[in-house]
Amino acid sequence: MSFGGLKPVVWCFALLIGLAPVSGKAQDLAALIADSVSIGPDQQLIAKGNIEVIFKDTRLTAQQIIFEPDDETLTITGPITLIEADGTTAFFADSAELSRDLRRGILRSARLVLDRQLQIAAVEINRVDGRYTQLYKTVASSCQVCAARPVPLWQIRAERIIHDEDARQLYFYNARFEVAGVPVLYLPRLRFPDPTLERATGFLTPTFRSTDALGFGIKTPYFFRLGDHADLTLTPYFSTNETRTLEARYRQSFRTGSIEVNMAVSRDDIQPDETRSYLFATGRFDLPRDYVLKFNLQTVSDSAYLLDYDYSGLDRLQSDLSLARTGRDLNFSAGLTGYRSLRDSESNETTPTLVGDVFWERRFRPAVIGGTGGLTFAAHSHYRRSGLDVDGPDADSVVDGRDVTRLSAQLDWRRDWRLGHGILGAAMTQFSLDNTFVGDDAAYPENEFFVTTQGAVELRWPFVKNTPVAAYVIEPVVQLVWSGDTAATVPDDESALLEFDEGNLFSFSRFPGGDRYEQGMRANIGLSFTRQAATGLSVGATVGRILRVSDPGQFAGYEALDGKNSHWMAAVQAQLPGRLSLMNRALFDQELNFERNELRFDWLNETLELGGSYIWIKSNVAESRPSDVSELRMQAAYRVSDSWQSTLDYRYDFQQSRAASALLGLQYRNECITVDLSLSRRFTSSTTVLPTTDFGLTVSLAGFGASEVDRPRRRRACSG
Repeated sequence: MSFGGLKPVVWCFALLIGLAPVSGKAQDLAALIADSVSIGPDQQLIAKGNIEVIFKDTRLTAQQIIFEPDDETLTITGPITLIEADGTTAFFADSAELSRDLRRGILRSARLVLDRQLQIAAVEINRVDGRYTQLYKTVASSCQVCAARPVPLWQIRAERIIHDEDARQLYFYNARFEVAGVPVLYLPRLRFPDPTLERATGFLTPTFRSTDALGFGIKTPYFFRLGDHADLTLTPYFSTNETRTLEARYRQSFRTGSIEVNMAVSRDDIQPDETRSYLFATGRFDLPRDYVLKFNLQTVSDSAYLLDYDYSGLDRLQSDLSLARTGRDLNFSAGLTGYRSLRDSESNETTPTLVGDVFWERRFRPAVIGGTGGLTFAAHSHYRRSGLDVDGPDADSVVDGRDVTRLSAQLDWRRDWRLGHGILGAAMTQFSLDNTFVGDDAAYPENEFFVTTQGAVELRWPFVKNTPVAAYVIEPVVQLVWSGDTAATVPDDESALLEFDEGNLFSFSRFPGGDRYEQGMRANIGLSFTRQAATGLSVGATVGRILRVSDPGQFAGYEALDGKNSHWMAAVQAQLPGRLSLMNRALFDQELNFERNELRFDWLNETLELGGSYIWIKSNVAESRPSDVSELRMQAAYRVSDSWQSTLDYRYDFQQSRAASALLGLQYRNECITVDLSLSRRFTSSTTVLPTTDFGLTVSLAGFGASEVDRPRRRRACSG
């Protein structure tokens, strides 16, 4: 019986004979598409021409299929393509004999392609129960092979390879690793995760590193998969200067949070006969009623260890535990923080090393007067290890052992009005109660209670203009503020470092801490300008200053805020067509003598990412800055081609007339390999840290384990 006379009609039907499993359920039926279908003399089902078989989510294409009803096998003539349900596993063969569910059988002159990356060519492929695939006389590689490049950059030849689809593992037997066709390594047994597996126990990519202090070394990380929600990575690090280091990273996810621990232990000849180590740990947990618990732990054996081994550039360590909850009208936070300075110029005995804070705030709308009100309760305490109640040998004008605890309550209110002619008005007030306890300081009373009252009115007059080209907004702002002229007799521990910018121009106080409030009658004035164009050009600028009735003398030593009137504050932001953005902040007086200037620029297109900043800050003894700061930093990433990319990170100190640090990176990446080269130099030094040069090399083979980072932007094209 033949249906060939109906060609070229395409036949598509749920098979009632041959390919349908015994159960006969609709979801278990197979569909067949072919140019012709016929029944042979022995009841074979014979399909020919442009065949496509769909069984569940598995798809097979071929030129001829013969189904034998006696043993329920398929004899297939190719070229054959068999693609598994998820699309990550594909078979290509010249001929095959498979079971009718396509899960068992033999493919000849075949290739297995995993996740469109790793290709394994074999003389014969044997499929077992849809889980195991055995390949014989194999060559595996993820490199593109064509007439112009007949030999792949790397390949693994093996007598046999077994692919376990459920475990997603590849087992190589009698494997030989070749580079450009040259054998470089032989291993009787070898195991790799297939490209679809994100987490699997085994070795990770090694890293080669060479530094002035440690010499040439190698890191060989080993990853342990501890279930679906935890893993451990151990990395031995050996170098030529007798460095013996074990690095570790532990990660675990819970239903409501996660933790991560990074640590290392070393024995080296930088500090002979001493064990050096560090431990960093972080965690976050979501608790009932929208509370969030966070912790952060940082500790190190000595001040130079982190820089010697390039674990971190931190020069102050911070360990903290916090509990917080934020809602529509309620904010609560409580935290305990421990500090440790690694700087030679700072003593952990005389600086606050333990700080505690509790903060509670509720916003509400008063029924009678309207507007928005706020009620705040806060507690703060900081502790120094030293017990001296006077300034000790360091002579830094700060009492060595001073401890401070403060309890505060604050009530604030603000209301806005829309006045005539587009003028916007506002009134605000703030009432604060503070009780401060001072210990180990002979110059201050042990207990000080203080009441602070502040009030302000504000006027804004925005001018708006719309044109077919752009929209413009100009807004002058005047804010009159009054505060009491007396200050509490408490030490200045929290407000020693002051900032003046567009963020606090229209604030009650420029002091960042709660131990100081700005005093006197003053006017905060400012002018902002915004231009937004449809072409992408946008500009925003703010300029302002503070005018006082009299000088309260609170800001002695800080030129930008000291005196009757402050310096001018200016900030400019610009977004230019061509993906260029600029930002500049500056502080200067009436004679344009600058106190501070900071410039930031960024450029981004398809091939270049460029960012840089320049900062200049005038010297200030009150801020422990004996000389000017003048520093340039440049960061760039340039994609030379689809395979090559270079990076640059450079810092130059104009005050010292030398580079502070420099890093140059070069990466080559294609469909089968990623090579990362890095060369860095740190020029700064101290009594415990010396200038050092660091060289790093990492080579990663694509196709083993899932990694989107290692995927090429596109595969190399064959030519010739």
